[in-house]
Amino acid sequence: MAGEERLVVSSKLGRVCLVEFNRPDALNAWVDDSFHHMRECLEEAADDPTVAVVVVTGRGRAFSAGADMKQMGSSVEGAAEGDSNIPASDEPIPADPADSAFGRCLQQVTSFPKPLIAAVNGVGVGWGMTILGHCDFVFMSSAARLRTPFVQLGLTAEAGSSITFAMKMGWQNAAHVLMSAEWFSADEARELGLVFKVTEPDTLIEETMAYAESLAAQPIDSLVATKVSTSSCRSRRLTSLSVCVLTPTALCCSA
Repeated sequence: MAGEERLVVSSKLGRVCLVEFNRPDALNAWVDDSFHHMRECLEEAADDPTVAVVVVTGRGRAFSAGADMKQMGSSVEGAAEGDSNIPASDEPIPADPADSAFGRCLQQVTSFPKPLIAAVNGVGVGWGMTILGHCDFVFMSSAARLRTPFVQLGLTAEAGSSITFAMKMGWQNAAHVLMSAEWFSADEARELGLVFKVTEPDTLIEETMAYAESLAAQPIDSLVATKVSTSSCRSRRLTSLSVCVLTPTALCCSA
């Protein structure tokens, strides 16, 4: 993709691959190309025998504001009108949500074989929070906040978060996070079980990378085998789910 602006970029630092969301002016809101580029970064890291661990973070002041609502709104409106040329997206809406840019990216995230660590540097909304359910470790800046606004938008929770959140936080806490649409601080997210460690904002990347490097010093085959054994229950439950649980589904809601 020479000459194309990459909305998700990666760089290798020894045996650690740093993946950065690269739409800082839009608070790292995700469009179709973001999902394509994320999937490609993870595919390359999974196939690279010299990469042991991946760290994901956001550039600028946000981790991710979630899906770009302008593109999502245009896509929904275009689909309702039978228009395959959606102005805010380069792609027509696929018949199977699993074939969408989001669906293909999510499949790569859920099946990623190596340790996946998040460094939450700022706000994480929607996908910016639900992706954390698929990370093996989450480091979070004390200044960052998280929120899942799906119920307020008339949507169901996406990315299998009804499963991943329940497994990390317990059913009642997961239900509270997904149904209340409240903001959660770093300390609250850690108490809930979603976050592994809270850091000062200035030391987030340093501490996350130090931990990633300590894991990366271990044999890659052992890391992969251990991840399989510790996440096999989650993986089985996710692969058995209908795609409607994995992708955000619009509901006909009354106030």
